[in-house]
Amino acid sequence: MSQPFLSIELLTQQFPDGQGGTLTVFENASFGIEKGEFVCILGHSGCGKSTIMNILAGLAEPSSGVVKMDGFEVSGPSLDRGVVFQNYSLLPWLSALKNVTFGVKARYPDWPAAKVEEHARAFLAKVGLEGDVVHRKPSQLSGGMRQRVSIARAFANQPKLLLLDEPFGALDALTRGTIQDELLKVWSETEQTVFMITHDIDEAILLADRILLMTNGPFARVAESVEITIPRPRTRTEIVDHPNYYAIRNHLVQFLGQRSKELAGQASDGAAQRPETVTIDLTEKTEDQSNPQLRAVND
Repeated sequence: MSQPFLSIELLTQQFPDGQGGTLTVFENASFGIEKGEFVCILGHSGCGKSTIMNILAGLAEPSSGVVKMDGFEVSGPSLDRGVVFQNYSLLPWLSALKNVTFGVKARYPDWPAAKVEEHARAFLAKVGLEGDVVHRKPSQLSGGMRQRVSIARAFANQPKLLLLDEPFGALDALTRGTIQDELLKVWSETEQTVFMITHDIDEAILLADRILLMTNGPFARVAESVEITIPRPRTRTEIVDHPNYYAIRNHLVQFLGQRSKELAGQASDGAAQRPETVTIDLTEKTEDQSNPQLRAVND
C-alpha cells in the first residue's frame, strides 16, 4: 500500500504537568492526507489541534513520532509549508503587495522583480484585492482585507502543504462567508493540499473533503475521519439542500457533544491510533431501499 502525500505516524506530545509529572496531550496519533486534499480537523479546545499543526509546520517538535511529506521527514520550517494564522501575521511596515512579494522573492530568488510583482498581484486579485488597496499597509485595511492578504501570500508561495489555523475566527459572519468562497476558488485553481483547524462545523462541511474528529484530552486521539459526500463545487446556499448535509452535520454534532468526552483519556498502550473512516451517504440505499447507508472502516 502506497504512503499518502502527508503521513503522520505515532505522533505523541507530552508536557510537564507542573507537579513533577507528565501531561500527555495526544499519543500515537497516526493518519494520512492525500495530495490535493482539503482536510479540516475539529475538536474541543485543549485536545492538541494547534499542537499538531505547529508540528506539521515545523514550529514545534513532537515528543515522539514522525511526520513525512512527499516521502521526506518534516524538520523545521520550510517554504514547502505555508501557514495562515487567525491573527493575520502580516509585516506592518509593508504594503499588502509587498507583504506578498516578500515571500515570493524568497520562494523564487531568480525571478526578476517584474515577474515577482505580477505573480503577487495575480494572487491578490484572486482574493478580491486590486487597484490602490494593494498599496495600503495592514493598519489601513479591514480585518477581512488583512486575512485576504494572508491567504494570497500563502498561496502565492505555492507551498506543497498549506496550513490554516482558524483563519476566519476573528471575522464577522458576512466577511467570513465571502472569504470562504474566495478560499475555495483559489484552492480549486491551485490544487494545493490543505490542512485546516476550525471550530465551525458548517464551515468544515463547506470546505473539506474529509473532517478529522479529535477526542478530548488528555490522551486525545484522532478518532474518526468523516468523508464529505457532497459533490463540488459547493455553495453555502445549496449544500443545505443536499440529502447528506444534515446527516453529516448531526453526526459531527453528536461526536463533539458526546462521544468526544466518552472516548477521552484512553491511553494507546503503544498502538498506533488510526481514525475510523466514516461515510454517510443518503443518496445510496441499502438492499431494503429504506435506510441510509453508513459505513465505518479502519483507515
